[in-house]
Parts: sequence; C-alpha cells; structure tokens
Amino acid sequence: MAFGDLSRIGGNIQAMRALNSLNKINQELGIRQLRLATGKRINSAEDDAAGFVISKTLQHRAGGLAVALSNVGDAKSMLAIAESGLDSILDILETMKEKVTQAASDTLGSVERDAIEDEIDALTAEIDDIVDETTFNGSTLLTDVDKTIQTGEATTDSLLIAVSTQNHKASNLTVADANINVSSSSFSSAALGNINTALTTVKNSIASIGSYQARLSTKETTLTNAITNTEASRSRIADADFAKEQLEALKLQIMQQTATSALAQANAAPQIILSLFG
Repeated sequence: MAFGDLSRIGGNIQAMRALNSLNKINQELGIRQLRLATGKRINSAEDDAAGFVISKTLQHRAGGLAVALSNVGDAKSMLAIAESGLDSILDILETMKEKVTQAASDTLGSVERDAIEDEIDALTAEIDDIVDETTFNGSTLLTDVDKTIQTGEATTDSLLIAVSTQNHKASNLTVADANINVSSSSFSSAALGNINTALTTVKNSIASIGSYQARLSTKETTLTNAITNTEASRSRIADADFAKEQLEALKLQIMQQTATSALAQANAAPQIILSLFG
C-alpha cells in the first residue's frame, strides 16, 4: 500500500485513504442499521442473491401451505355439518323404528295405526327437510356429493372426499310414505326391514365421514409442522441475528469515530510545510 509524501501537498494521499475508509465504514454501518430496523439480513437481492431466491421460494411455499391448512379446516367444517345432518336423520329413523315396531303388534286398532302413520309421514318429511337444509357454501351435502380438497401447495396435493355416497332423501332410503305401511302387523314388519336398512346406510355414511375427518386431522398436523419448519428455514437464511448485528454496529461506530479523527489529522498534516517558509 502506497503512502503519499507529506512534502508533496498537491495530493493528500493519507487524507484520501482515510476518506475511503470512512466511506466504507459508513456504508457498512448503514447496512447494519438497516438490518436492525427491518429485522432482515437480506433486504435486497444485492445483499445475497442466492439467499434472496431461496428465502423467497421458502416464503411462497409457507404461504401456499398456510392456505392449504385453511382449506383443510374448511373441509373439516363441511364434514361436521354433514355429520350433524346425518345424526339428525339417524335420530328420526330410530324414532320411526320404535313406532313401526309398535305397529307390528296386533294389539293396536285402526285409530292407533292411523296416528302412527301420520307421525311417520311427518318424520319422513322432516328427513327431506334436513337433507335440503344441510348445506355448505350453497352445496347440499347429503345428496351424493364429492369434493376435491387442495391439501398442499403442489398441484398433486389434493384429496377427494365423498361427503355423501348417495342421496339421503326419504325416498332414496326407502322410508318415504310410499315405502312404509303400518295398516297391519305384517305390513309393519316389512316396513321395519326398510328402516333397518336405512339405519345401516346412514350409519355407514357417518362412519365414512369420520374416516375422512381423521385423515384431515392428520393432514392438519402435517401442514402445521411443515409451515413451522419452512418458516424456520426461511428465517435462518433471511432474518437478521440482532445480537450479532448490534455488536457489529457498535464496532463500526467506534471505527467511524477513529476514521473521522484520522481524516482530520491527515488534512492537517500538509500544514507542516508552512514551517519551511518561516
């Protein structure tokens, strides 16, 4: 490294070197202060081009996973609504079974049978109402419904859910007015078979929903862990280490003061030439 001759005052090399050093210190100090202000080690691609690209990729992946997690939550809410509707239908079918079992006994008269028939008709109508009212975002859930759920940030990360494998209207369950006749004990016994079949169908649908809910809960846990790990990886690359940056800033502040002092001394040094003219 060359140093200027103090007897040659046309170029103050020492002052130029001190100024260059001060400028570099100021620039580095500005970078440290920016990191402390933003909390980020990489504030632009200039800071670390490869790290910038990697951190952005991880950030986008974490964002996609977060939306997928929300999708899974929505799917679980949808299945909970469907399950609630099926539970209500199951309760109605159990009540119908009690009434039809009662009608299967020859101890009842025509008046009692008519009363049971009227009650069963009302119950079957309620089943249809429940099917119509069990909806999610405008979609009726108990009428042979399949839903594709995006469970990840990749195109292939999806799950097909058969919310309902058949229509659960009373006529489809063969428990509508036309299917249930309690005018005699023999007809009532036959109707009892229809109701038992309907009960089995509804129970199977509830069990199917439960299995999907279990899968979605597993995916929910997996996505939560993936988001945490992805964010940790991004943070390690892109976020500032505050302790380290603060220590570097303090060191640079001291160096800034010493460089300023050195510049002042270098600027004053050529004045010694004046003593030659005394």
